[in-house]
Amino acid sequence: MTAGLVRVSPTWLELREPADAAARATDLVELLREHLPTKGRAEIHDLGCGTGSMLRWLAPRLSGSQHWLMYDRDPDLLDLVGANQPTSSADGSPVTADPRQRDITRLPDQDLSGASLITASALLDMFTVDELGRFVATCAAAHCPVLLTISVTGRVDLAPADPLDLVLTDAFNDHQRRLSDRGPLLGPDAVGIAAELFAGLGMDVTVRPSPWVLDADEAALTTQWLHGWIDAATEQRPELADAAADYAQRRLADGRARRLTVTVHHLDLLARPR
Repeated sequence: MTAGLVRVSPTWLELREPADAAARATDLVELLREHLPTKGRAEIHDLGCGTGSMLRWLAPRLSGSQHWLMYDRDPDLLDLVGANQPTSSADGSPVTADPRQRDITRLPDQDLSGASLITASALLDMFTVDELGRFVATCAAAHCPVLLTISVTGRVDLAPADPLDLVLTDAFNDHQRRLSDRGPLLGPDAVGIAAELFAGLGMDVTVRPSPWVLDADEAALTTQWLHGWIDAATEQRPELADAAADYAQRRLADGRARRLTVTVHHLDLLARPR
């Protein structure tokens, strides 16, 4: 996720990749198959690709020859796309990939000309309403399926429950909707708006849940997520800092005792041309 001026740590992307892979709605892959070419090579455009986690997840699930065009504005992340890149699809056909350094909030229509499929993951929440409108219109103009995965919904469930859970959730969601130098960010509202925009442009839209379910087996990711979640919430509402520090200690103790489970709710969206 590198829309606008946001930069994301490769370490964080590596840490979250298994959780993203486990969460994505695989039935949407089945729905998009009928739109892919049965002969020749599929051209797949991955927007805000990061280090290539979508490529690694999706390419082996599709048959036929594939050429991926990987878009990100961060050249350091693009340099890592080749690491562990799959070289063959589900039926053994070749898979290739090329990086493209771009600001995906301002892609011209011609960049996606000829696309067989457009993908993105963990991206939509960083758009403003104008950026999302341009993004959806540009994708729809390509007349191909668009698969957008792991979009936050603003809902987080923690067990065991704590009185500060909802307070910090609300503060975090307000941070997601904060005013950036590009305008107010959409945060958890983005995926619903995107679904409406795609439908308004005549595309069939299917939405599926794709939650992270983090327990003791994902302790490292849970710890990093928890720190980032609390930091964002207290940046938005500094008056919560003291209470949040105590909360963090309680939650970390829950984690060490293997009794903490965190469910971070997301949605996956597939838009298909009619």
